[in-house]
Amino acid sequence: MLARVAEGKVTLMEAAALLRVGYRHVRRLFHRYTTHGRRGMRHGNVGRRSNRAHPAAEQEHAVQLIRTHYSGPATGAGQRFGPTLAAEHLWTEHGVLIPVPTLRRWMVAADLWSRQRRARPVHVRRQRRAAFGELLQLDGSFHDWFEGRGPRPCLMSLIDDATGTMFACFGEQETTWTAADLLRAWITRYGIPQALYTDAKTVYVRRPTTEELVTGRVPRTQLGQMCARLGIQIIIARSPEAKGRIERNHGTSQDRLVKKMRLRQIATSDAANAFLAGEYLADHNRRFAVRPESGVDAHTPLRPTLNLDDVFCLEEVRRLGNDWVVRYHNRGLQVTPTRAAQRHVGPGMPVRVREDRTGRIHIVVDSRSSGREHVLAWTPIGTATHRTVIDPVAAAPRIATVAPAGFTRAASH
Repeated sequence: MLARVAEGKVTLMEAAALLRVGYRHVRRLFHRYTTHGRRGMRHGNVGRRSNRAHPAAEQEHAVQLIRTHYSGPATGAGQRFGPTLAAEHLWTEHGVLIPVPTLRRWMVAADLWSRQRRARPVHVRRQRRAAFGELLQLDGSFHDWFEGRGPRPCLMSLIDDATGTMFACFGEQETTWTAADLLRAWITRYGIPQALYTDAKTVYVRRPTTEELVTGRVPRTQLGQMCARLGIQIIIARSPEAKGRIERNHGTSQDRLVKKMRLRQIATSDAANAFLAGEYLADHNRRFAVRPESGVDAHTPLRPTLNLDDVFCLEEVRRLGNDWVVRYHNRGLQVTPTRAAQRHVGPGMPVRVREDRTGRIHIVVDSRSSGREHVLAWTPIGTATHRTVIDPVAAAPRIATVAPAGFTRAASH
């Protein structure tokens, strides 16, 4: 470009615009070009020692100290001192103060240090399970599914690990009942799976109590108890990457499902669930589900004698009082002491209180003879009664007093 300026083909103003520099700078460059030629384009400090460089004797002294004291007795990882640690010891042990970046360059030049990066662990993608129903991934996704047209619900999704078959429903939150309803719908359609793969939310796992630590009992949440009744194992994922299959499925739903509901102007969870069951899930599984490696269906078929209402319910253990009253959530449940009930349970014995999805309560106990469950009849006795504490001073009757004649009260009385 400067040669073209010298030939008169380009002006300095045009050269400055083409080189994207200022006019004064291109003028300086042209002066150096006309004086020294092409060599004038090199910076004057190229090849010269920096004015702030350390003396060569100081560099040799520091390198010799490191080679003698801090190079390590043998080669290998963890033997030699790094630049940061070596700089600290040079100052504290020998009184030599060298900046760490400078010392790193000296050590690399003297082959006392090499830039070795720590090898990061390689996460290999987990292989799919072989059979359909062997493992289900369960998770909830909070997103603006209706794009401001309605509330922000939670999409609960079940993904079969072997085939990628999806089953989902919308709920207000990722609660026990939302997960239980979704699992029950899957079981009704396909059967009982062998295991669930979930994260560590309190819906799925909880910490053991002191009694459980002493007795060695397995701590289970309400959903965990439901799965235990069906023989379903709950496996906890320790990171989002571990359950990446369902996380990627959330991304697909947040893209495709949101747009499809936008076209239909869906703005409620009920309408969204109807759309999922009627159209979306079938189309999604037809597009994205794969054939399993094994042709065996790992689901356990439902037994005709199994009542899912007794499985998908909240269950807590309570003690039967001496008056045959069971306390449950600040309510009194009066158990009827019939002859049949007295053969299975007595005061002080544990009973199980079950509450189903609709709020109905059943009190059951294992039969002493057959081991089967026996349902106890009960009637409500109302909420808990508390003893009223009466303040004797406040409850005492007030005595009217008459001031004596000629008595005047003070203004500040």
